Parts: sequence; structure tokens; C-alpha cells
Amino acid sequence: MISYMKQLNFFGEEKQLVNVPAELVDYVPELFSEQESNFYINKFIHELPWQQKSVLMYGKEVITPRLTVWYGDPDTDYSILGNGSKPLLWTDELLAIKAKIEPLAGVKFDSVLLNYYRDGNDSVSWHSDNDGIPGRNRIVGSVSFGEERNFDIRKKDDHSIKYAVTLENGSYLLMKEGFQEDWQHRIAKSTKPMKPRVNLTFRLMK
Repeated sequence: MISYMKQLNFFGEEKQLVNVPAELVDYVPELFSEQESNFYINKFIHELPWQQKSVLMYGKEVITPRLTVWYGDPDTDYSILGNGSKPLLWTDELLAIKAKIEPLAGVKFDSVLLNYYRDGNDSVSWHSDNDGIPGRNRIVGSVSFGEERNFDIRKKDDHSIKYAVTLENGSYLLMKEGFQEDWQHRIAKSTKPMKPRVNLTFRLMK
């Protein structure tokens, strides 16, 4: 059984900037209680059909440094090419989390990507969630359970403009409309010992 204690912490990486502009994100550090968060991470880690996929980067096939799984409405397609990649159907737990964040987001999400970061070696590189497809994932709701990790943000056309938020156990972060068009984000690798973390990004794929 994995157990985590919450510690309030909101700061800019390397003391660059203290606060992320309100027009970019909303952040709630303890939307889910410690008990709820510990229940969800243990259930997800041990019961979901995690996969480690490969992606094409710079002409080479690279194994993603984390595990993933997609859930959502049966008529959604989460692939970039629209080739019929269907998600698994919602579980009761995912629907409960979805119902809790949708009033805060002001939208009805149709799918969720879950990422399992096993330790500090697992990461996701700089990217935007719209996959270059207009209208896709214009609003993304992110929920984190487990180890705290820095959520780094940078401006697409000026990498000197950047922020970081520490995503805590049980926290919720909303990437608002316009975020994916103008900004990139990542979870960097860490040399520090890290416990597992599961992140859920609720999306609008259609």
C-alpha cells in the first residue's frame, strides 16, 4: 500500500517566477483528500492495463519513459491520424473523478489519458496536448495522485518565458483555452529518489 502526505508548495523552478498567470491555469492543491488520493493511486497502479508505447522522434523509434492507458467515450478516437484508436470504457472510479472536476472546468470531457510515472526516471518531454489538430484538447483537466512532480511550462515562441508548478498528491490543474496553442509543458526526469505518481489528463478529443 502506497501512502503519501500532502505538503503545500507552489513555486517557480530555480526561483525564476513565483506565480503562473491566472489566464493560463487554475490550480487546486487538495481537491482530493489524502485518503481518496491514496485509494485511487493504489487501485490504478495495480488494476489498470498499463502499456509502454513507442513513438517516432527525430526519425528513430523511442520507447516512452512512462506507462500509459486511455479511457473514454466509445465514439472517441485518441490517435493523431484518426485511424480508429478507441479508448477503454470508463471505470466507476474514473467517472467519479470526472464528475468532480467537470464543474470546475466548465466542460464535459470525453476521454482521459492516464500516465504512470514509476520513479524519477520516468518523464514526458516538452509538448502540447492538441497534437497540432485545431480544436483538439482546447481545455485539459489534470489530476495528480502520488509523488509530487514539477509541471514545467514554457512559451512556444520564447523559451525564456517559463513557469513551474509543483503538482501535489490530490491536486487539480486546469489548462485553460489557448494554453495548448501558445505554450508547451513537461514533467522532467529527476535525480532525486521518487515514489510512483499517476496523472490523469481529462480531454476533449472530438
